[in-house]
Amino acid sequence: MKQLRNNVIRAGLGALYLSGAHHLLRPLLSGVGAIFMLHHVRPACEAAFQPNRHLEVTPDFLRATLCHLRSRDIDIVSMDELHERLVQGRFDRRFAAFTLDDGYRDNLDYALPVLREFDAPLAVYVTSDFADGTGRLWWTALEAVIAKAEQIDIQIGNSALRLDATSVAAKQAAFDRLHDWLRALPGEQDLAREIGTLCRTYGVDMEALCRGLCLSWAELKSFAADPLVTIGAHSVSHCNLAKQTEDIAAQEMAASRARIEQVLERPVLHLAYPYGDRDAAGAREFALAASAGFKTAVTTRPGMLFAENAGHMTALPRVSLNGNYQDARILPVLTSGAATAMWNGFRRIAAA
Repeated sequence: MKQLRNNVIRAGLGALYLSGAHHLLRPLLSGVGAIFMLHHVRPACEAAFQPNRHLEVTPDFLRATLCHLRSRDIDIVSMDELHERLVQGRFDRRFAAFTLDDGYRDNLDYALPVLREFDAPLAVYVTSDFADGTGRLWWTALEAVIAKAEQIDIQIGNSALRLDATSVAAKQAAFDRLHDWLRALPGEQDLAREIGTLCRTYGVDMEALCRGLCLSWAELKSFAADPLVTIGAHSVSHCNLAKQTEDIAAQEMAASRARIEQVLERPVLHLAYPYGDRDAAGAREFALAASAGFKTAVTTRPGMLFAENAGHMTALPRVSLNGNYQDARILPVLTSGAATAMWNGFRRIAAA
């Protein structure tokens, strides 16, 4: 089903490009700017089984994106400046910001050198447990479990299941089923218990994965010293905030911010909601982020920025640079706003 959806999206992007419709729609739909969302930036992996491929782009695709923005005379700004332009209504020039979630080491190794070529700022949203080396990158751990197994035996509710994992297609089907099940569990303790059991059963060290992929506090301190870099908060544990009590959700935001500020000795004024979709961040979370004093907070809801977003600074949409669609031809479609407008039913603001 997910592969079908990817194929449909790819076909839709291609149709917009080939038809030229995005040129006609640009004046109506491109808004005043955009916030681009990334996770990993690193060289392409040749492995056949890559269920988390959508979370990574290559340095070359990032470079192509920056070249495209420069060719359209779009300013690339920090999140502080983006906030300022929205508040002040400074829309004489279109602008874009680059944001990277979770705090991966490849952001330093591969993303920053490319962004430096263009003197382009970036914001990195850090999950404090990940920087501690104790976080649960459960989607990566699940990929590692299925990659090394030929079958997965698991108890889901009252059913004992045996999932085939002997081929790439079977592994993908097993990953999709288990990913959706884990994401739908009622609480973080449930998710921790189930992914922990899978990792123990199939010999995957989740903390070692975290330490291998994520920037440590020492690395973050030197990273944050770069004038192009803004460090934001991404919660303590990367939990689904909407599933937490109001007190816990507020504490996840505040404690993450406090920990980062303590180590880096600089203010943390920007937030990204973990997962960030409608099931993970809604009106309550937007209000909590505002009450906590964050200048901006970003979702994963797709959309361009419009003047009206100035009234919803803790519910900002983003444009995903998705590893499944690394084709420079789609960049004019993405920056036209046509693709996100179609996704949103042509609503300019989706902050509820």
